[in-house]
Amino acid sequence: MKVIIAREAIEDLVTIGEYIAKSNPARSDSFVEELYEKCFALSETPYAFQRIAHHTDRQIRKRPYRRYLILYEIGTTRIEVLRVFHGTQNYVKLLFPDD
Repeated sequence: MKVIIAREAIEDLVTIGEYIAKSNPARSDSFVEELYEKCFALSETPYAFQRIAHHTDRQIRKRPYRRYLILYEIGTTRIEVLRVFHGTQNYVKLLFPDD
C-alpha cells in the first residue's frame, strides 16, 4: 500500500524537529528522518500495530517509535499518516478535538 503523510503530520514533524534542535541540533534532522522512515515502513505491515479505541468505525492505529506515536489510518488503497505526537500528549483529544 502507498503511504501518504497528511499536512498536519508534516507540521508535527517540523515542530518535533524544531523542539529537538533547541537542545541537540545535530540530532534533530536525523531523528525526524527516522520518524519519516517509520511512517513509510507502515506499507510493509500496516496491521501490525494496535488500533485506537476511539472511533472504532475507522481503521486508525498507533505505531510507537521511541517516545512518539505515529497515528495512521488504513484505507482501501493507501495508508494515511494523520499525526505524530509525543507519547505524553493526549492524542485522542488532539486528533478528535470536537469529541
